[in-house]
Amino acid sequence: MRPETPHILAVRHAVRDWLDRFPHDRLAVALSGGADSLALTAAAVAEAQSVRALVVDHRLQEGSAAVARSAAQCALELGCIEAEVLTVSVGTVGGMEAAARRARYDALDTARAGMPVLLGHTLDDQAETVLLGLSRGSGGRSIQGMRDYDDPWGRPLLKVRRDTTHRACVDLGVQPHQDPHNERSEFTRVRLRAEVLPLLDDVLGGGVAAALARTGEQLREDGDVLDHLAHQLAESAAVDDQLDVAVLQSAPPALRRRAIRVWLLRGGATSLTAEHLYGIDRLVSHWRGQGGVAVPGGTPEARLVTSRSRGRLILGLQVDDRYVDSREID
Repeated sequence: MRPETPHILAVRHAVRDWLDRFPHDRLAVALSGGADSLALTAAAVAEAQSVRALVVDHRLQEGSAAVARSAAQCALELGCIEAEVLTVSVGTVGGMEAAARRARYDALDTARAGMPVLLGHTLDDQAETVLLGLSRGSGGRSIQGMRDYDDPWGRPLLKVRRDTTHRACVDLGVQPHQDPHNERSEFTRVRLRAEVLPLLDDVLGGGVAAALARTGEQLREDGDVLDHLAHQLAESAAVDDQLDVAVLQSAPPALRRRAIRVWLLRGGATSLTAEHLYGIDRLVSHWRGQGGVAVPGGTPEARLVTSRSRGRLILGLQVDDRYVDSREID
């Protein structure tokens, strides 16, 4: 890294602190060509022994290949030992934002060669993530935001403001790419960034992004403790891949629902919502002989259903209200 201005040093110190907590000699950096990932790449080169840049070309805009090549060249000039362009095909399921994200993470995971991948998410991104989670209304887990290390994804810049990374790029003399998608108001995150957070700052007197990020961090710490206790409760209640209702009934509702979630995920459930968990919790706390609760994770031929029988919660595939072994419907 060439000059050592306050903005450059702020990014470097964030990367250095991350490496102190999660030591790695070899790193990959997801480089979009934007200011956040460029500043991160420069800092990683200065702080780590070996850095490889991974540039994803989503092919969603005219000229995207040239943008990707330019970002890769910049990475080499900053000192990366290698810069690889990953060309992906973006589907349509869940909307363009979600589909692009899936394609990007799949490509990065395939190309990372066992290295952690650093992502340029900043404190501002964290605040937007917490707000988006709040809108879903699915409990504390949805507003915990992003972790600084969720193997293999590293996020060293979660306490660095977006303005700092932009100013670092100016100090470095590099020109970030301005993604036109970041100006499109049909994207919820763009409107949060351009309209909602500035309004909240105006109404509440500033500091909203930092407060949201701090709230997410506190909730993650609390959530880790509750998750640990929930795993213990799930183990205590487990009987032959089922859950003993009597054991669950003795636990506080919040802990009981977390234990049920642990058990469901182990059984193959996916994309669980608060509605699923509260519905299954009623099989424990308000049992009236009601039917089972379907959860995501089944097959085209059978639903994945949780029901109560003989004092236990049972999770299994169900065809026409009849539980079947998964081998029967292969």
